[in-house]
Amino acid sequence: MSKFKRMHLVVLDSVGIGAAPDANNFVNAGVPDGASDTLGHISKTVGLNVPNMAKIGLGNIPREVPLKTVPAESNPTGYATKLQEVSLGKDTMTGHWEIMGLNITEPFDTFWNGFPEEILTKIEEFSGRKVIREANKPYSGTAVIDDFGPRQMETGELIIYTSADPVLQIAAHEDIIPLDELYRICEYARSITLERPALLGRIIARPYVGEPGNFTRTANRRDLAVSPFASTVLDKLNEAGIDTYAVGKINDIFNGAGINHDMGHNKSNSHGMDTLIKTMGLPEFQEGFSFTNLVDFDALYGHRRNAHGYRDCLHEFDQRLPEIIAAMREDDLLMITADHGNDPTYAGTDHTREYIPFLAYSPSFKGNGVIPVGHFSDISATIAENFGVEKAMIGESFLDKLN
Repeated sequence: MSKFKRMHLVVLDSVGIGAAPDANNFVNAGVPDGASDTLGHISKTVGLNVPNMAKIGLGNIPREVPLKTVPAESNPTGYATKLQEVSLGKDTMTGHWEIMGLNITEPFDTFWNGFPEEILTKIEEFSGRKVIREANKPYSGTAVIDDFGPRQMETGELIIYTSADPVLQIAAHEDIIPLDELYRICEYARSITLERPALLGRIIARPYVGEPGNFTRTANRRDLAVSPFASTVLDKLNEAGIDTYAVGKINDIFNGAGINHDMGHNKSNSHGMDTLIKTMGLPEFQEGFSFTNLVDFDALYGHRRNAHGYRDCLHEFDQRLPEIIAAMREDDLLMITADHGNDPTYAGTDHTREYIPFLAYSPSFKGNGVIPVGHFSDISATIAENFGVEKAMIGESFLDKLN
């Protein structure tokens, strides 16, 4: 019999809590990640007021320097710790896949100097549209449409760019390149980037609207991922007939593997929380696992190095956290974590190699405290033990510590 009938995992995308021990092996605009600290630097530079996460134990997570404006609780309502990444990467897919029990020992391919001509030519031949060569490099998603959107509106050319992540992104004005066409081109790009030397984690459709000087990316983004290379705990749950609900881009990240209920994409973090609360209230969701990604922290504020916006986004989540808790049943478990860092005060505009926070709360808890520091994959092992399925490749359960 499951200790918790339902488990809900919420990933605050990019909300790291300090440089990992191996952070100096990873760079950001040529600067090693060893001094990155997403939550710490936000708290220090612009202040952070997250009383609901603090109440569970956010300020109790072990750190050399305590979070400046998030005090430790003498009697928290839940359990807390931080988790280290084993896999070789600091991208969305690597983080999520490890959270579900995989060890990525060979990172996906990245293209710091842009994609090779062979890939661009193939996309041109398939689509019948030219590719803007000047955009073919690591680029901010908003800057690239500001710089090349006017040209695309005139010529209908494709804006193809990348980042420090293993992704190929295609930005297209919805009035110039219809969504169906954009998705079709992305599906083709996915088909030609499935093996080395161009094994990419995701192909991302980035539609936008507006006029020059006032472009806005829309919620019609689509991520086309590769399938996990081995069974994750999602697969184990699905094979055991246990309900798995995906909220936000989770279904995309795992290419649908192991997910039997896709609740759709999020238009915003707030919309994602609405969807999660609605999912928790479904009468048919009596037992199983929900997995939610809230991406605004990363996409809107981390990559744009907007510390104030990032802080406000954390405040918004924290203010709505009581609604999620109110939707819980007595034997539910809520887990809050992240997938990597993206320090908005740091060099460059890319992810940072950090520990991730972990908070756990259940109305049934009789105790509280700090769990020993572990690894991303320990989350999946805990889920597996709770539902009586095999764990995936790696991870050690801490289920016995959640009482």
